[in-house]
Parts: sequence; C-alpha cells; structure tokens
Amino acid sequence: MLASAIVGAPALLSAQQESWDVRRLYATRDSLRVLLDRYEAAASSPAYSGRLRDQARGDAARIRARLEQGDFQVGDRIVLEVEEEEVLSDTFTVETGPDLRLPMAGVVALAGVLRSELQQHLRTHIGRFVRDPVLRARTLIRVSIVGEVTTPGFYVVATEGLITDALMLAGGPTRDAFIERMRIERESDAVWEGPALQTAITEGRTLDIMNIRAGDRIVIPRHSSGLGGAEGAVRVVSLILSIPLTIFAVTQIF
Repeated sequence: MLASAIVGAPALLSAQQESWDVRRLYATRDSLRVLLDRYEAAASSPAYSGRLRDQARGDAARIRARLEQGDFQVGDRIVLEVEEEEVLSDTFTVETGPDLRLPMAGVVALAGVLRSELQQHLRTHIGRFVRDPVLRARTLIRVSIVGEVTTPGFYVVATEGLITDALMLAGGPTRDAFIERMRIERESDAVWEGPALQTAITEGRTLDIMNIRAGDRIVIPRHSSGLGGAEGAVRVVSLILSIPLTIFAVTQIF
C-alpha cells in the first residue's frame, strides 16, 4: 500500500509525510502524481534493498491504477445534496460502469474520477440540467471489521472518516485486542500494518488518504498472551482517546 515501502526508509518516509497533508480529507490527483514519481524513483534506486524496491514498485502500481481507473467501484454509495433540488438530494449507489444514475440528470460516468474530484464532476454534469447548482457530495464504502471488536461485521463508512470511527462503530476494540498488530487487508494482501498503520492512525489520516477501498477488511487480532484485564482496557482506551474522532455518518449493514 501507499505506506508499506516507507518502513525503514527515511527518505521515503519524509516524502510521504510531505505529500500527505493530514488536514486534507481527500487525495488530490497532484499529490498522487508526486507520490507516484517518488515511488518509481525508489523502485529503481540502488540505495534501497531489493525488498524495499519491490514494495515501492507495488505501491507505484497501485497509485498508477488509482489515477487511471479512479476511486469508484460498483456498490459504493454517494450521498448527494443539491440545494433546492429535492429529487437530486438522496443516497445513490454506483452501478456497473462505474456509473451513477441520477433522476432528472441521467447517467454520470465515474471511470477515472477520484473522490477529490467527485463534487466538481457532479456539479459540471448536473449543471447541464440545473443552473449554477450548489451541491455537496461524499462517498460511503462497505468494509468488514473482524477480530477483537465488540460487534464484528460489515459496515458502510464515510471515506472522509477515520479508522477509529469505524472501530467505534463496531463497538470498539475488546480488552484483549492487540492494537499494535492491527492490519488492513485487501483480498490476500495486508495493505496497511505495523508502524506505517500506527502512524497513519495517530496522525488522523482519512480512509481516502489511506486509499481504503470497498471490500477491504480491518483485522484486530487477539493478544497471544491474553492481554485482557484492566491493563489491556487502559491501553486500548488510551490509544483511541489519543486520536481525534470525526464520527462522520456511518451505518452498519445487517
């Protein structure tokens, strides 16, 4: 993932911290291009080990795919609010294409569109039907949260939210949760784990900045020593309270 190649590589770590403004809700096309250039340079640099070069190549490939294909997948949900247009103010589901089908405004193609570009993209399209539309749009994705949380399951989360928001929706970590070993998986790969994930969490990076996608799995393993008890509870609560919670609108899928 975007952070995996930086562990143990100070130059790449510095580059990522410079590129990912933690105050930004969404990754812009320009910031992704900057990261792509840096990972491609690292992938061919003899200054890094073969392992780090391989990781940088993988990260570059993921960023390149994001820039080319965009962020939207079938099943994503988009919350749209258009002032004085009640029929367009609703939650819509991304269809095959990926496309968004809107009443009155027809089909909006989303191929190649980043989340940071969605609002302007919709404004341009809807502007063909509504004069000078004033609108707000945000994205919800479906992820699973498994392991040592109170209520494991599938959740729909706002991409401008935080990992901690999702964890609290699932009831928060149990007292036996091994927070330091938490990871985020995509299919069979761990896309975030270890120090990179801990840093992303404590800096308050949004799910979008972390490039979390629909279908990703947040895994909270159990501490092998049976951490439990008051000590475990204090450690978990301390970690959660040290992170600013945004609590954007999120909904559990039953």
